[in-house]
Amino acid sequence: MIDASGSGNAKRNGHAKSNGHAKSNGHAKSNGHANGNGNGHANSKSFEVRILRQDSPGQPSYWERHRVEQQPDMNVISVLQSIAAQAKTADGQAVAPVAWDCNCLEEVCGACTMVINGRVRQACSAIVDRLLKDNPQQIELRPMSKFPVIRDLTVDRSRMFSALSRVKAWVNADGYYDMGPGPRVPRSDQEQIYPLSQCMSCGCCLEACPQYTKVEILRKPEETDEQLEERKQEAYSTAFLGPHAISQAVLFNMNPVGKAQANDRLDELSGPGGIQICGNAQNCVAVCPKEIPLTTSIARAGRATTVHAFKKWFDR
Repeated sequence: MIDASGSGNAKRNGHAKSNGHAKSNGHAKSNGHANGNGNGHANSKSFEVRILRQDSPGQPSYWERHRVEQQPDMNVISVLQSIAAQAKTADGQAVAPVAWDCNCLEEVCGACTMVINGRVRQACSAIVDRLLKDNPQQIELRPMSKFPVIRDLTVDRSRMFSALSRVKAWVNADGYYDMGPGPRVPRSDQEQIYPLSQCMSCGCCLEACPQYTKVEILRKPEETDEQLEERKQEAYSTAFLGPHAISQAVLFNMNPVGKAQANDRLDELSGPGGIQICGNAQNCVAVCPKEIPLTTSIARAGRATTVHAFKKWFDR
């Protein structure tokens, strides 16, 4: 331990030197600091963080550089918190804190999804030490490109949740009273259902999908919130659902109670913006942080919609 007093004396292992220099094993460091770089932190390292910022929806984006001291076991959320605390760029210019979303910090909510070093992933599970192995000097942060930017790294993901609403990604509850045990689910179905249930609506699959394109609806002058939301939902109603919604439709169609709305889900998958838009690029399954078999779900949905279409045709 180094004990630095106000008189400039440093003491270690019982040996003191009164000229303001610290001594250990016969080696002296000058200027009264614990190391030779004058910043008071042993083995201190720093790295640059490039962030693509945007002040508000529809505004031009710009790059901003920040310098962050590297600490053990840092993740990207820790980096953003450090940047917010210092509130200045690498050039010393005072700036507003960077905006981003986070919640659980355990990779189960999906809120902190962003593009880190060119790859879409969660900021809470992106460890700085691993990121710096590829580029020891810099980490690059961008918002997801398939969603409208609200500010900086925060994006509007309402379209993603609108798609889940379109496919009725829920099981209806008839009431809040005890209805007794539910129907039994065969073990084979359980093994297929469970992986699909891990989806956290993070948006990674949508960011990676080449068929999923950005839909941005900007506010018109004197437009109310209700009018803006109505235009958004109108645009979302025919846009590509995306692999997450297709997979969730398959999940709830396998549920013993959810099967009651299976035809409604298949109608939506067969309609505008449905499964026919998928180009089978398979990027979605490659980037999914939960390793959900999305391409398997899409294949199941494709077969189910085909059978559903033939049944409707013969039932006319």
